[in-house]
Amino acid sequence: MVAKDTDFYTDGVRSGNRRILAKTITLIESAHPAHRQLGRTVVDRLLPDTGKAVRLGITGVPGVGKSTFIESFGMMLVEKGHQVAVLAVDPSSTRSGGSVMADKTRMEKLSVAPGAFIRPSPSGGTLGGVARMTRETLLVCEAAGFDVVIVETVGVGQSETTVASMVDFFLVLMLAGAGDELQGIKKGVLELADGVAINKADGDNIEKAEMARRSYEMALHLLNPATPNWSPPVLTCSALTLAGVDQLWETVQDHRRRLSASGELDQKRSSQALAWMWSRIEDGLKERFFSNPAIKARLRHIEASVRRGELSATIGAETLLFLLDNPG
Repeated sequence: MVAKDTDFYTDGVRSGNRRILAKTITLIESAHPAHRQLGRTVVDRLLPDTGKAVRLGITGVPGVGKSTFIESFGMMLVEKGHQVAVLAVDPSSTRSGGSVMADKTRMEKLSVAPGAFIRPSPSGGTLGGVARMTRETLLVCEAAGFDVVIVETVGVGQSETTVASMVDFFLVLMLAGAGDELQGIKKGVLELADGVAINKADGDNIEKAEMARRSYEMALHLLNPATPNWSPPVLTCSALTLAGVDQLWETVQDHRRRLSASGELDQKRSSQALAWMWSRIEDGLKERFFSNPAIKARLRHIEASVRRGELSATIGAETLLFLLDNPG
């Protein structure tokens, strides 16, 4: 049952009510037109209560131990008195569209910590595996009083770029001891990074982690920093022993202080908000295109003609776009 009263959601979120917060996020993620309209109104009204949190994006190579790291990192922050929200975007089931990974079971301690809130969201087939409404969810969590919001990406396709475009600090987790340390590094991911951490730097792996740290540091020196006020550091850490985890938080805070002092943080968020608007416009146009009755009536026929080579792809596209403006 979805409440229709906007105040029910806004007042509940502002008061920090976890149950209403979860309901609000469900409302925002809904595909129902009426729910979406209500969700947009709720987010708009909550906007003045947002903007104070540290927005942290985390990605990493397969097997790097993201969930273990986020739990350790999140628990450390909670123990320091922070309110932590984790938005963990799951790959979606191709049949049901539901989540196939259970972040709450992967973060057992953090999921029951009073100062934490974990929201696994199915990607819904969105490009790069990033949930369609992750940005709105982030804002709602800020309005609910969370001062650290972590967005975990599944680390495939364009998800890194999408998550980096909605956070203040983008952390890339890497592994040591997997052969050539620089093999498989995607230049694009390193260009997005505000910091790189070599995880699992414990036991017999400490020396390998330090070697990897130096290798990645050299690689980063070849790239131009995104800002003159910050050069992405490369650190080592262990989610199991907690070694270096506290230093990572200090790095995030140092980054925030520097960018805030120079005015770059405000500029970055303003640019992100504008990019977000255009992203929603693109999504909306695509949605209207496929829901148009004239398009629905002709789409399969035109697709079949293009597939058989009877119609060029260009003419097929122009015909469908013409139908959007001239359905008759």
